[in-house]
Amino acid sequence: MGSCLSLDDGGGRGVASPSTPATPNSGGKRLRKGSSRKRLGPRISSFDSKTEQLHRVPGRMLLNGASGIASLFTQQGKKGTNQDAMIVWENFTSRIDTVFCGVFDGHGPYGHIVARRVRDHLPLKLSAHWEDHRENNICAAGSMNADETASEFLDEDSCDSGDLEEKERVPEIFTTLKESFRKAFKVMDKELKLHPSIDCFCSGTTAVTLVKQGQDLIIGNVGDSRAILGTRDHNDHLIAVQLTVDLKPNLPREAERIKKCKGRVFALQDEPEVARVWLPNTDSPGLAMARALGDFCLKDFGLISVPEISYRRLTKKDEFVVLATDGIWDVLTNKEVVDIVASAPTRSIASRSLVESAIRAWRSKYPTSKIDDCAVVCLFLDSNASVNSSSYKSVGASSETKEIGNNMQKPVSVRSSEIIPEDGQDTPDGNENAVEGDEWSALEGVSRSNTLLTLPRFATGDEQAAGSMTKL
Repeated sequence: MGSCLSLDDGGGRGVASPSTPATPNSGGKRLRKGSSRKRLGPRISSFDSKTEQLHRVPGRMLLNGASGIASLFTQQGKKGTNQDAMIVWENFTSRIDTVFCGVFDGHGPYGHIVARRVRDHLPLKLSAHWEDHRENNICAAGSMNADETASEFLDEDSCDSGDLEEKERVPEIFTTLKESFRKAFKVMDKELKLHPSIDCFCSGTTAVTLVKQGQDLIIGNVGDSRAILGTRDHNDHLIAVQLTVDLKPNLPREAERIKKCKGRVFALQDEPEVARVWLPNTDSPGLAMARALGDFCLKDFGLISVPEISYRRLTKKDEFVVLATDGIWDVLTNKEVVDIVASAPTRSIASRSLVESAIRAWRSKYPTSKIDDCAVVCLFLDSNASVNSSSYKSVGASSETKEIGNNMQKPVSVRSSEIIPEDGQDTPDGNENAVEGDEWSALEGVSRSNTLLTLPRFATGDEQAAGSMTKL
């Protein structure tokens, strides 16, 4: 969703941006550093080439379309550049019965870059750690007894089930993937922090991801994007089962951790229902989630990138999984979502139908607010697919690769008018795109809140940034 308002307005008094490293003043013989400049060109070309190759991996889908098992769709809202990203990777880790899915909701001035970087690289890290864990720890994993496996399955804050029989059915794959998810998220976050061309100080992304292998479903989640399951109850009625928890600061365990780390959690008077994370002595940035990748301005104050991981054994009653960013969940209930997906004329347009329904709900429920970005992945669990996997169309992948490469090299304004379409087509409403110079407000009458309120400003001299805040 990427809603953020800068206090600096490009003034240059703030802290230096990691995305624009200073170049030392070199003179005399130092001019020979031109040879290093010559090396810079091939590096960029190599990066673009590798990214383009990655986008062409068979079975890896990240643009609007559908395959035999999945439907994907994203649409830009009215807040500027689409900061949502999504992926479905069939035959993940070269296993024909394995699929990886994820949606990512960026926020902050570079949120769209962060979300796409995580989309592209988190699955690779997960795959690498999974393979490494399988090879190096197969003996240890095989000797784990049922009690140890059960304790791995249940979160320490959710041990309210006494069904040991159910716990013992948790397979070895969960124990293996749980550790692999944690390592992948940790390495991904570290890579973002050290990346020379992406400023993640006040930008970040959510990530709700899953791996399905056979009937085993493992989910890793940070942030407030959500995964739900469409399944049948004992009366054969379609119901929604929420698979993840929206990791927001109002959760007691999240708030307790943040406060222990000297961060602050409170809601603004204008929006008492939205708890936010703030720096100890400054009313910024006001992040509306308790876990995220990136957002390093808050990582010393309780924000973490550790995923919450869960497992589910799928049955014949389970029909599909929906992963979506909060542009969907802010206006539609879980039950409404499964009903919309189930009633879609064909599976190939299920995600698009859901996004279009959400947009109509935005206009109906919040007519004065700016519609949020939406991204949806629908993963169908049975084999009776109505779409051929060969029918998936990846539109504009190469142009997106170039766009990402360009954005990494030059800063993007907080409210950029630049539009990066995912499907190569215009949005249905010609006014969907933000216009540069338009007055932007997150709360216009009745409106939902933004993920991020303000950017911290580090003033020099007599300027005091602490306590300053632009209320949206």
